[in-house]
Amino acid sequence: MLLDNNYQLLEKQRQNELFPELVLPQEHRFPKPQYLGAKYVLKDWIAGFFPANAKKALDGFGGTQSISFMMKQRGLQTITNDLLAFNHQIGLSLIENKEYQLSQSELMALFETNNKPSDWSLVAQNFSGLFFDEATAKLLDNLRWNIENLSNPYQKAFALTIINRAMMRKTTMGHFAHTRALVYAADPERLKRNRSLARPIKELALELLPEYNAAIFDNKQENQSFCGDVLELLPQISNIDFAYFDPPYCDSHSDYQSFYHLPETYTEYWRDKQFINQTKRYDPPRYSGFDKKRDILSSFEELFRRSENIPVWLISYNDRSYPKAEELARMIAKYKDVTIEAKEYSEGRGGKGSVAGSREVLFVCKPKTQVSVAIAWSKEMASGIITGRVF
Repeated sequence: MLLDNNYQLLEKQRQNELFPELVLPQEHRFPKPQYLGAKYVLKDWIAGFFPANAKKALDGFGGTQSISFMMKQRGLQTITNDLLAFNHQIGLSLIENKEYQLSQSELMALFETNNKPSDWSLVAQNFSGLFFDEATAKLLDNLRWNIENLSNPYQKAFALTIINRAMMRKTTMGHFAHTRALVYAADPERLKRNRSLARPIKELALELLPEYNAAIFDNKQENQSFCGDVLELLPQISNIDFAYFDPPYCDSHSDYQSFYHLPETYTEYWRDKQFINQTKRYDPPRYSGFDKKRDILSSFEELFRRSENIPVWLISYNDRSYPKAEELARMIAKYKDVTIEAKEYSEGRGGKGSVAGSREVLFVCKPKTQVSVAIAWSKEMASGIITGRVF
């Protein structure tokens, strides 16, 4: 739904209808995420390797959707996927969605008290006194029921996206793998650095709303967002010109379900899970073949095999992950010619894989031009792992 009385947006849509070729994606900015491993700060570097003639692209591990958003901005038909439902809501809101927004009055209405069922109290039962005070926890349950009753699926996804983001802003470090949220929110020294820890959810959501509304646009393509195992999705899609893969960095804080269990629980509003350990993470977790050493090699092999018909792959990685970049390059080289690019982190961004001095790795994988293995190390990568070898 359009923002109330938003003349500029109406005028822009009128111009796009009159001149459909005039798409100005640079006017639509991706809302800055707060997520371990997010590629927001690297998005321009990664997008520099998008094939120039591509028309349809896959983001197999969408996460916060910052790379999918770049694909959409470039006018590509964009297919995004993520294992976690709360990330899928971002994909529905900002990638698949072409037009539906929430006005300020519509968002405010979601905070109104309702006659929710008595058993609609998941947040209050599990997270009151842990991440939120009792009043905030009850408000979140009330809010979730109102979101559930929205009839438009894109507005529902949009509302969940904003509230999940507001919860992250209200929690120290933006994740939920610790038990110090309320302690930090009452610490005057921490509040000097991050006032959002003590701000109401409603205030945070209203502040986020314009940024997210401004990110919604129609790139004249039929974009899609999926939620599931990328290995199961790959056989179902076709005519992909290039794929971007950003799997969890095994052995480098790859357990996203522990870090972000709360927005996942809030999105799914689990009825069939137990909530375990001090942080009340849901159990059992979703299965991922990419976050444990026992599964990772076979999962990569299957990913490459099922993606063999996609001409170009871009694969994000880190030089502190398992398997080592050199070993992963050899696995890729059975299917594609590989050039390995790298970018060093000048300062830490949270997580073992993005501490200062570590390298973000990008495997640029193109159709094989010869039968033998072909791996080329960029100058930046060679200086840190292997010197001057092309094999």
